[in-house]
Amino acid sequence: MDFDPGGASAPDSGLFGLPGSSEDALVHVMGVPFEATTSFRTGTAGGPAAVLEASRQIDLFDLLFGRPYEVGIWMAPIATEIEAWNRTARTLAAPLIEKGGASGQDAAAVSEIEAFGEQVNGRVRAFTAEVLEADKLPVIVGGDHSTPFGAIDASAARHEGLGVLQFDAHADLRPAFEGLRWSHASIMHNVLAECPGVASLVQVGIRDLCEQEFDVTRSDPRVHMISDLDLDEARHGGRTRILARETIAELPELVHVSFDVDALDPALCPGTGTPVPGGLGWNETMIWLDELARSGKRVASLDLCEVASGEWDAIVGSRLLYRLIGCALATR
Repeated sequence: MDFDPGGASAPDSGLFGLPGSSEDALVHVMGVPFEATTSFRTGTAGGPAAVLEASRQIDLFDLLFGRPYEVGIWMAPIATEIEAWNRTARTLAAPLIEKGGASGQDAAAVSEIEAFGEQVNGRVRAFTAEVLEADKLPVIVGGDHSTPFGAIDASAARHEGLGVLQFDAHADLRPAFEGLRWSHASIMHNVLAECPGVASLVQVGIRDLCEQEFDVTRSDPRVHMISDLDLDEARHGGRTRILARETIAELPELVHVSFDVDALDPALCPGTGTPVPGGLGWNETMIWLDELARSGKRVASLDLCEVASGEWDAIVGSRLLYRLIGCALATR
């Protein structure tokens, strides 16, 4: 097809305004509109559709990573079935979250919510495994941060010894937060407990965690946490790039990047589900991605989660997604 990468996108075009089919594309993206366990406010279930819409405004030539679009980037149609699962699961979870978590009398509702979470995990796992089998790059766009569990699981099953590089305001190391096993606040606990192929977890930007989670970061040798205070010290000492380089060097050769957008300064993502003051600036984040691209590591898979459906959030989220994809392709 004739395609002008500098031209305007057609309103019905694909992600980033690109043409092409799944067969032609090296990068396969799955939107997962699920946020059943979001504990503060909703809106991230609309993130995949909002990112798709905003992505059509992006200039495809990128100053940092060149022309990621040239390898083909294809997004699967957003599954209406997952949207339906989310509506039902959220209706069940909302009153439990409102009262501070599930109790024994909520066992039936909890079981049903967990069943929906397992269905999402299965769908994401199957998508990721299929893309990896084809030697392509799988990308998950949430939804809340529970949604990429299946992707990490599939990637670790294929690449034993996988490292996870998590950008996040939260440690997400709580077991079954609010009584919900597949809580967005429990994903990294679940990864460490249930994905034996994961060898290490490096967390960047953490600034909101409970004491139990803090203890895990100190007692589990697989976990290395860079807090927001660490970032700030490096920032003011002119050592941001050095900190990024040294931290990324600790990862194994193959990496899954899990980016919760609330890792960023909330000015960049004001609608996200659980914003926290502080966080990474835009250009500071790009330094981390640039160092990852230069590190000799290889990004096997990635996700971007917790982007809200608001216009500004989607603008930032779609640009971050393009940069994440560009970084991952540079490592290949």
